[in-house]
Amino acid sequence: MSQEETNNVQVIPEDKEKTKKIWKVAAILAIVTIIEFIFAFTLPRGIILVSIFLGLTIVKAFYIVAEFMHLKHEQKALIWSIMIPTILILWLVVALMVEGTAIFNIRN
Repeated sequence: MSQEETNNVQVIPEDKEKTKKIWKVAAILAIVTIIEFIFAFTLPRGIILVSIFLGLTIVKAFYIVAEFMHLKHEQKALIWSIMIPTILILWLVVALMVEGTAIFNIRN
């Protein structure tokens, strides 16, 4: 094999549909990230900003899991069996943080 043949490697046929989908996913994730940056530089630091960051991070995480791990194309029962425990764990973390803060404030 000559040097010229090894430098001209192409995927044939090029799948335009998959390429378009990858660019769409990248654009959506970029838009959400830009929104995060806008909030980071315009809102004052506090619980509202942290809540927005957590919400947008969860949105991006679920979108990445749905698209790149192909969970979006699975059976609904599998999706719910993953989402419900995740949501309950997040709720538990928030509840523990709120209760811990309340107990800390009472002790001080």
